[in-house]
Amino acid sequence: MMSGFVAIATTGELAPAGMKRVVVDGKRLLLCNADGRYYVVDEMCSHEEYSLYLGCIKEGRIKCSLHGSYFDLATGQPTCDPADEPIRTYPVKIEAGQVWVEV
Repeated sequence: MMSGFVAIATTGELAPAGMKRVVVDGKRLLLCNADGRYYVVDEMCSHEEYSLYLGCIKEGRIKCSLHGSYFDLATGQPTCDPADEPIRTYPVKIEAGQVWVEV
């Protein structure tokens, strides 16, 4: 284990546009594969307490299926209404065939 980082998946575990729910230190997170790049964000939408896992990944963004808001996976910023608050993003590293997140 790297200092402060926790392994949450193997690099081959998620296909592009795939997602995996994980819990780290009591936080509900979502691991996302956007065209081969891995991102970790809070699982719940900032607009409504609704799981982003039920949405989809497209062009580096994740869509909340409840009201249609998109969030940039790199920054967490909403890119369209109705959401106006960002979701939290977390540092990700790839090492030894594992995806690691720092919470």
